[in-house]
Amino acid sequence: MSVSKRSLVERLGYGADARLVILSCDDLGAFHAANIGIYDALNKGVATCASIMVPAPWARHAINNYNGEDIGVHLTLNSEHADYRWSSITNSASLASGEGGFPRTIDDLWEHADPTEVLRECRAQIERAMAWGLDPTHLAPHLTAITLRPEFFDIYLELAVEFRLPIRLPSSISADQAGFPFRKLAAEEGIVFPDYFDHDWRTGSRQRVLRSLKNLQPGVTEIHVQPCIDTPEIRALGPIAEGWVDDYDLVVNDRQLREAIAESRAILIGFRELRDLMRTS
Repeated sequence: MSVSKRSLVERLGYGADARLVILSCDDLGAFHAANIGIYDALNKGVATCASIMVPAPWARHAINNYNGEDIGVHLTLNSEHADYRWSSITNSASLASGEGGFPRTIDDLWEHADPTEVLRECRAQIERAMAWGLDPTHLAPHLTAITLRPEFFDIYLELAVEFRLPIRLPSSISADQAGFPFRKLAAEEGIVFPDYFDHDWRTGSRQRVLRSLKNLQPGVTEIHVQPCIDTPEIRALGPIAEGWVDDYDLVVNDRQLREAIAESRAILIGFRELRDLMRTS
């Protein structure tokens, strides 16, 4: 059987009916509470990888505590919190909002962002992470900002090819809904990505994660969480923090999650395995 016809799990060396799970943590570097929470999730809990927001205020602290964990670059073009801002590291005019920092919403970004500046900014974020000492394992856009807009998706693919990194892609949106065949285009470029991506950008993941494990399909499924320890800093952002704190308890302390993983017969992997496959294929 040719490589192109084999499933991702088979290319990774597993049987066709294997259920592989990447339990990923977003927003490393966004908050001190996220840095502590995510490293605990990786080193004490059941999370298998994370992604760092290079422009965010606590990114340098995150790198200073990095010890070879499976961490990618969370390409960041939005700053969604009203009271807590971060901005372009390339000082790109089209990526600035009137209130300071990146635009808060995807629509605002898409309306004003110059693709040339988007490419420069995203490349700079990857290069800065590497200059800091990160060995990135994948790329994942913050808030899917460059996933479903064709002119920005081209940038996503260009960077994945340039740095030879696997990527995150949505699986709940069809090519017809998106208006272009984003998964087919990525595959044609030789880019590796999970078969499924289970996420909800609303805060709190407990029921969604347990439901996803119960309903796993053969293939590679990425399941997203956002763990933070409970601190005054994170609580100052408002009710949104409640779900992040619960994500921490779920991934680090909750026996029910470990039992659900065992019952699902899921095999936990990270993006590093996908990167290794992509670089050797």
